[in-house]
Amino acid sequence: MTTARRLRRDLSHPAAMLWQKLRGGNAGAKFRRQHPVGPYVVDFYCREARLIVKIEGEVHDWADRPQRDENRLRFLREQGYRVVRIAARRVMADADTVADAIAALVATPLHQPAAGPPPRPGEDFYRTHPTE
Repeated sequence: MTTARRLRRDLSHPAAMLWQKLRGGNAGAKFRRQHPVGPYVVDFYCREARLIVKIEGEVHDWADRPQRDENRLRFLREQGYRVVRIAARRVMADADTVADAIAALVATPLHQPAAGPPPRPGEDFYRTHPTE
C-alpha cells in the first residue's frame, strides 16, 4: 500500500473534519486529500488553483520537523504552488471558517492583472526607471 493511500485511510481527526467541508467541490474547486506532490504527500491539493493546504499539529514543532517542514515548503513554492499552513487546533475549533477561508483562496487568481499598459516598443524598464 502506498504512503498516500495509507494516509487517506488513516486521516487525522482535523483532516477528516476539513475534508468533509472541502470534498465534492464545496470550496469552489476539486480537492484531493493526502495527494503526492514530488517526494511529499500533502494534506489537501487543488490542481485548478495550484493550492496546497497543510494541517499542522503539535508534532511539527518537535526535533528536526521544523527544518523538514521548511524544506518541503520551499520545494512546493519552487514548483509554483501556493501553500497554506493551518493549525490543527484551528480546524478543530471552527472547521467551517477554515473551509470558507480556503474557498476564498481558491477564488483568488494566482496572478494579478498588470497595473498599467505594457511598455511601448523600444521602451524598457531601465530607461523608464533609472536605478540611480
